[in-house]
Parts: sequence; structure tokens; C-alpha cells
Amino acid sequence: MSDNWILQNISKALQIWNEKLSEILELLYMPPQHFRNGVIWNVILTVHSSLQAVGYALLVLFFLLGIMKTCGSLAELRRPETVLKAFVRFAAAKAAVTYGMDILQAFLQIGQGIVSRMPGPDGLVLNGYDSVPQELEQAVENCGFLESVPLWAVTLIGGLIVWVLSFLMILDVYGRFFRIYLYMAIAPVPLSAFAGEPTQSMGIGFLRSFAAVCLEGAVTALSCVIFSAYASSPPSVDPAAAPAAMVWSWYGELIFDMLILVGTVRLSDRVVREITGI
Repeated sequence: MSDNWILQNISKALQIWNEKLSEILELLYMPPQHFRNGVIWNVILTVHSSLQAVGYALLVLFFLLGIMKTCGSLAELRRPETVLKAFVRFAAAKAAVTYGMDILQAFLQIGQGIVSRMPGPDGLVLNGYDSVPQELEQAVENCGFLESVPLWAVTLIGGLIVWVLSFLMILDVYGRFFRIYLYMAIAPVPLSAFAGEPTQSMGIGFLRSFAAVCLEGAVTALSCVIFSAYASSPPSVDPAAAPAAMVWSWYGELIFDMLILVGTVRLSDRVVREITGI
């Protein structure tokens, strides 16, 4: 690394960005069961098992409410098809509460399967952001002390912006893990709503929302793959420009490119809902 303090600021900013991007990709390819060595997953399993008792109680309540609203009289309850339909609904709802964790893990496996089809962290190359362009480095090296002061301020502000964008992006990925854990922990409660026909929309909405969260990882991973190809062409540098203008232009284009990825990652939930119609 160069001894020039301006170039060091730029290099550190690029290093932080690439490190966070690599960490994001590693998290996306990691099953939730292995996140934080599985400690959180064990807690979620415990909470899910505890809430199954609540789910069974709500199961009976939703079933009775459904019977009361769908059957207008006792005579209608004597019809074999009505009794059979109610029995099948109750058995299916009970199975959903009992095997809810297995159902949700199947959703997760589908989402992780889509992510696994994409290039992993080792298959992505960020040639555009791994070093400072030679023309820019040479121009900064030739600057005197007074000329370097505004450049130092520019690189300091730009580095701060890159640092904030990096952490905003990785925050969304960590947030997705927490949402998955919340859905899986509380699953017995909304799944019990399948016991009643008037309340089944609650269970359907829960499964659709969870499926969207699982697919968010695939959209985020695909965004990183596209960005890696986009970043293979680094921002252009005008050798004829003044050093300050050269740094401003290069840093501005760099931050603009990063904003595209950050915006896509942060809007991945909306993209999934627009694609799938969920």
C-alpha cells in the first residue's frame, strides 16, 4: 500500500466495501441453521415447540368459529359431506401446526437451492474495485501539500459514504435472518388459522410472506452477481483533468455504482413481491 494518506483513504474504503460484499455473499449461501454456530436456531426451535400448545388451543377455537359461521343450522351439520369437509380441514390444520417447522424448512430449502445455483463468493471477481486506477494514483502522488488538503477531505468524505453504504447493505441481510427466525418461531399461531374457513386467509398470508422472505436471498445474491460483472469495468478517469476534479469524478461514479447495488438489496422484498405477485 502506498504511503500517501489520500491513497490510503481510498484503499481502505475499497477494502471495507469488498469485505462487506464478501460477507454478504457468505451469509446468503449459509443456511439459517448454521448462522452464529446454530445458537439462535436452537432458541427458535425451543420457542416454536412452546408455541405449539398455543397453536393447538387456537386450532380448536378457529375450528369452532368456522363451524358456527359456515353452518347455518344443526341440520346442515348432519350432512356427511359437511362433517367430512370439517374433519379434513381440522386434520390438515393440526398437521400444519404439528409439522409446521418441516413445512417452513422446505420453503427454506427451495430458497437456498435457488441461491446455490448462482456463482459463490469465490466465483465472483471485483476487478473494478480492488485497486486505485494508475492514472489517479500518479496524479495524487504528484500533488503538493496544499493541493492534497482538499483531496484528503474528498477522500475522507467519500470513504465515510462508502462505509455507511456497506453497513446499510449488510444490515438488510442480517435483518432477513432475523425475519426468518421470527416467522419460524411464531409459526404455530398463524398456521392454526387453517382450521376455520373464515380465518384460513391468515395462514395463507403467513406462508406467502415467508416464501417472499426466502426468495429475498435469491434476489440479493443475483444482485451481487450482476454487480460483480458491472464492477469489472472500473469508473473512468480523465488524465487531462486536475487532480481534485479527477478524484471527485472517480469517487462520484464509484459511489453512484454502489448506490445501485445498495438500493436493489434494500428493495429486494418489493422486487420479490412484484415478480411473484405475493
